[in-house]
Amino acid sequence: MKYYDKLIFELSKEGRCGFSLPSAHEGKLKDILPESLSRESRARLPEVSEVDVVRHYTNLSQMNFGVDTGFYPLGSCTMKYNPKINEEVASSPAFSTMHPLQDEETAQGALEVYWEMEKALSAITGLDAFTFNPCAGAHGELTGLMVMRRYHILRGDLKRTKVIVPDSAHGTNPASAAVCGLDVVVVKSNADGLVDVNDLKPLLSDEIAGIMMTNPNTLGLFEKEIGEIATLVHECGGLLYYDGANMNPLLGVVRPGDMGFDIMHLNLHKTFSTPHGGGGPGSGPVGVAARLEKCLPGPRVRKSDDGVFHIERSWDESAGKVSGFMGNFSIILRAYAYILSLGKENILKAGKFATLSANYIKESLKDCYKLPIPSICKHEFVFDGLINEGATTLDVAKRLLDYGFHAPTIYFPLLFHQTIMIEHTETESKETIDAFIEVMRKIASEAAENPQILKGAPHNTPVGRPDETQAARHPILKYWDC
Repeated sequence: MKYYDKLIFELSKEGRCGFSLPSAHEGKLKDILPESLSRESRARLPEVSEVDVVRHYTNLSQMNFGVDTGFYPLGSCTMKYNPKINEEVASSPAFSTMHPLQDEETAQGALEVYWEMEKALSAITGLDAFTFNPCAGAHGELTGLMVMRRYHILRGDLKRTKVIVPDSAHGTNPASAAVCGLDVVVVKSNADGLVDVNDLKPLLSDEIAGIMMTNPNTLGLFEKEIGEIATLVHECGGLLYYDGANMNPLLGVVRPGDMGFDIMHLNLHKTFSTPHGGGGPGSGPVGVAARLEKCLPGPRVRKSDDGVFHIERSWDESAGKVSGFMGNFSIILRAYAYILSLGKENILKAGKFATLSANYIKESLKDCYKLPIPSICKHEFVFDGLINEGATTLDVAKRLLDYGFHAPTIYFPLLFHQTIMIEHTETESKETIDAFIEVMRKIASEAAENPQILKGAPHNTPVGRPDETQAARHPILKYWDC
């Protein structure tokens, strides 16, 4: 272990201090801080110098794996490259110093961003109106379902309390439906990994509020029967909800609104490059067809005839309020900068490059890894473990770390026992993709010739392979419990 690999408490020496305060400081604190909030004993903190602290945290930061340091086939939902111009725009004092409660006349620029962003997303998706209030993808799902339910309630159609969800759906789909008070009905996939229309038909009734779909689905496959599915659901009085998590490959190619979807959410942190690694921040705007606009949560931005922007706060027929203000503005700013930077022509290229690269990787590795569904994929695809079963999917994932690549998703979707879901972003070069393919092939050879190398991986990372079961059941959350 290197000296600065040690925990900060291990660097502590009694009496060492990294700062100094005026002698009167302690007395002032006692005057300011209520006695009820004062500690009865000194906090147990490390005693270290400033340089020790700086080196310690700098060293820790260099242990992190991020999209700025290496290839991340884990999923564009969290690790899409974030162009630095987006960060410059979002950090501009003209925007970053604003307050959500300031007067509208002093926030015209920000309100114009909301207005223009809504027009841009409507053009991209084929839906007529958007709300930016949801703060993440799952929050957008819940909001979209609230809109769906509100629409049926306003029509007096109170029997519609069931939502159809494919068995390949993202886990948040049934969870969001349950939170919204809707019952989940599962439709099965066919042998091609697509929604089984024959299984869908008997599920349709006057109790169905709608269906939630991702297209392409979580196997990376385009639901080619979407036209028939839309007709069937609409004929029974239901609505189509589009989970926008897989919108990347469709950008500029096809629009959910044109496929028959009535409601959708977009993950700005996935499709439009805003940073989302580590769980946030996110943005999940919800779009709807014109007949559902009155159900969207407020507030929303409006533009008067004289060109002035204002916030419309009251919506008698809306699904209700879902956030404190108007969503995560800095994330919306980043997405707006991304859309303007690409323009109509290059947004089209983004989707095509994502699809081209995924199929290139799939075809280059299918002789080493089991490919359960050989169809042309979109931006992602799924293997079902190694053809030579000398090692598990988990072993492959751990071994990738030794070669400087982050592991792909291995626990989802649940349709296969040894899932390897490879989902990279359209920004990766052919050289990087070729290097990843080479390493994946090398790992497959190792699994056949010497599987113990994989079973003991990773070998050269700061942290080895933890006992995941023990870590989940008996987590060590404090240094002094070690």
